[in-house]
Amino acid sequence: MRASSLALRLFLSATAWTVVILVATGIILSSIYHDAVERSFDRRLGVYLQTLVADVAAPEQSGDHGTLTLGEPSFDLPLSGWYWQITTLDAAKPEVRSSRSLWDTTLTRLRDEDATTSADGVRHGYAIGPDEQRLRLVERTVDLGEDGRYLIVVAGDPQEIDDEMRAFDRALLVTFGTLAAVLLLITMFQVRFGLAPLKRISEALAAIRAGTAERLEGRFPVEIAPLARETNALLEANREIVERARTHVGNLAHALKTPLSVVVNEAAGRDDPLAAKVTEQANIMRDQIARHLERARLAAGLKVVGGITSVVPVVTALTRTMEKIHQSRGIAIDLDTPADVRFRGERQDLEEMVGNLVDNACKWAQMRVSVEVVAERYDGAPTVRIIIDDDGPGLSPAQREQVARRGRRLDETKPGSGLGLSIVLELAALYGGNLQLGNAPIGGLRAELVLPAV
Repeated sequence: MRASSLALRLFLSATAWTVVILVATGIILSSIYHDAVERSFDRRLGVYLQTLVADVAAPEQSGDHGTLTLGEPSFDLPLSGWYWQITTLDAAKPEVRSSRSLWDTTLTRLRDEDATTSADGVRHGYAIGPDEQRLRLVERTVDLGEDGRYLIVVAGDPQEIDDEMRAFDRALLVTFGTLAAVLLLITMFQVRFGLAPLKRISEALAAIRAGTAERLEGRFPVEIAPLARETNALLEANREIVERARTHVGNLAHALKTPLSVVVNEAAGRDDPLAAKVTEQANIMRDQIARHLERARLAAGLKVVGGITSVVPVVTALTRTMEKIHQSRGIAIDLDTPADVRFRGERQDLEEMVGNLVDNACKWAQMRVSVEVVAERYDGAPTVRIIIDDDGPGLSPAQREQVARRGRRLDETKPGSGLGLSIVLELAALYGGNLQLGNAPIGGLRAELVLPAV
């Protein structure tokens, strides 16, 4: 899946939502389980608390508080993390009785902000105990009337809660990690399976472009069938337009052949400079007609079939010719070309494209024109970039768009028909290239012609 592909976007979107949902679910489950483990721990502490409450309410039945173990040996081990404490609240000097595990220390009361109170008046929360131990506490105030009021506290080591949560979180992480991997694999399969018809369309279009097929064939899902249908209609309409254009060009060429033959025959019967010039120009017109007929035939085939042209000799010859044509204005043309680069196309078309651009640059330049040929690769395919700069006034973005239109000229004082740039654009597009206009480093207009290379 490429960085700009629809498949990658769908996969990343599904992955993001999968991760968000699994993480949120994991956090919720972990929180719910933590509350459940904490409530279970509190119920255990509550049993010890109820035993102490019963002991305070009926001391004659339970014996000495100091020997009370509550059935848990940890209450007898010093600083074990398990403690109980009974404090008399009504006495002038509160009497404190506690488990042996507390030794000579006492437990602090829960602060209001750290505790929650249940319906039966029991407070739950965390506090720091002896030796900076973190403890889980439950406490309750018991009012025995004339016998006084007592604060009874039971504390336990919350390490059991933490160990239980770590084990649960590890199991949750492994389970959800496996689930995420399975879901991502399923998502990848679904994306590939769901987008398979688009891949078929892409392959069919490539076959049409290569000339091995004429339309999209096969059955497509209902969501894509209209696309295939409209594409076939567009191909058919384009084929008809090209065929009509080819017919018109052929008709025009045949209509011109007879008058040209008459002109040539009439000129052949005379022996003077005018007749020779007429014959020369008529032959040039014949060559142009033949070449445009061939170009129409190539366009009708929906692909360009041409030879291989060495770029450097063509560009060098054109720059030298343009220097001579514009010699009266003192235009200097700087040429920078690589050792060898070849254009995949006809020499005449390359001469027409580069000649139009260099001639246009010389017309507008003040003193200098720069021509640079660069061989490079674009999307893995070899290309040749021909960069032509001039030191003229340049063009604004709006003017650049205007001059690319057929027959549009910004300055009628300059010679030309206004067809040069549009012809270059059409020829470049025919070969799968393009023409870009921008600002030149030397101050004027930059024209970058990009064409396929070998």
